[in-house]
Amino acid sequence: MATSPAYLQTHLRDDIVILRAADDLRRGLPVVIATHDGPGGHSLMVLPAELADAWRLERLSMLGKPQVLISRERAAVLKIHHKGRDAVRLSCPKDSFGIRALADPTADLSAPMKGPFQVQEATTEQAALDEAALALLKIAHLLPAAVSVDLCADVPQDMARHHGLLLVSVPQIKAHIQAQTGGLMVVADAKLPMKGAPNSRIVAFRPESGGTEHFAILVGSPAPSDAVLVRLHSECFTGDALGSLKCDCGNQFTGALETIEQAGGGIVLYLAQEGRGIGLVAKLKAYALQDQGHDTVDANLRLGFAIDEREFGPAAAMLKALGFLRIRLLTNNPEKVAGLEREGIKVVERVEHRFPSNEHNAHYLATKRDKTGHFL
Repeated sequence: MATSPAYLQTHLRDDIVILRAADDLRRGLPVVIATHDGPGGHSLMVLPAELADAWRLERLSMLGKPQVLISRERAAVLKIHHKGRDAVRLSCPKDSFGIRALADPTADLSAPMKGPFQVQEATTEQAALDEAALALLKIAHLLPAAVSVDLCADVPQDMARHHGLLLVSVPQIKAHIQAQTGGLMVVADAKLPMKGAPNSRIVAFRPESGGTEHFAILVGSPAPSDAVLVRLHSECFTGDALGSLKCDCGNQFTGALETIEQAGGGIVLYLAQEGRGIGLVAKLKAYALQDQGHDTVDANLRLGFAIDEREFGPAAAMLKALGFLRIRLLTNNPEKVAGLEREGIKVVERVEHRFPSNEHNAHYLATKRDKTGHFL
């Protein structure tokens, strides 16, 4: 997919700024978010709650009164009543341990006594900033929880420049998210003989913003005129590379290649959406919660994420770029069918794709069946 001049002029710089802001947050540096580009408006200084140590908290407190932002999912877990917004403002605990315990549910057993919680009301502009802050943390593959300080109008430009902090806007964050789900370009295309599928080819797609690559594995020579057999596979480092028995991902990936080879050809889309879109480290935290007795759905919610954070725009864009608009989808997940249909891909048939359980993943598979409607 070619990059348009309009995209380069309008979005490229914004995307670079957002990716740099995400990197800063991962390093524990605060980022300033403004309601819009240019002077005026409201702004917010944001620091990842999971990285809020005593030194960082003291520095942030010098700029104003800190508050903690958590997602509505995390608020529901903590039984915090709010007005239904995606981001919930709370009065800030006095110590950094209390802040991190609010953000990271893997500390719930070691810090079970939380609260009482004081919910802070937010104006419409403040709510937009709060939601953008959590969205930026997700882009950075951090937990959606922040320590933040409201800044006065016209302060952020000078403050960011003086302290060497990045200043981003709500529209920039929204534009970046939209670019991740649609704007893809081919950056590599090569033969890839694989065990069980020697006549294969791999095509790498990179978001025009410079985000993480997705891959299309073409087995055989599928024809765009046919309703080709396709598997959407979210990357799973623990299952695909390490052979984890906690999920069925490894079996699904190798099984998909075998099934497609036997069918005479097709496509596996290997998508950069680890852990249903929450990222590898957050998925490992979800595993830790499962060790404590929570199921895979509850673990995501306790971490502050939605049950499934994946988008189907990248998969649809890849199929369209390859010329495939009608497919047979190898899946047990009805949401994948609906998601691709919403993005303009016609799914003419859902093909069953399941494997025997083991003692380590039986509960995981039962949860997917009972709570997310998988055909298992």
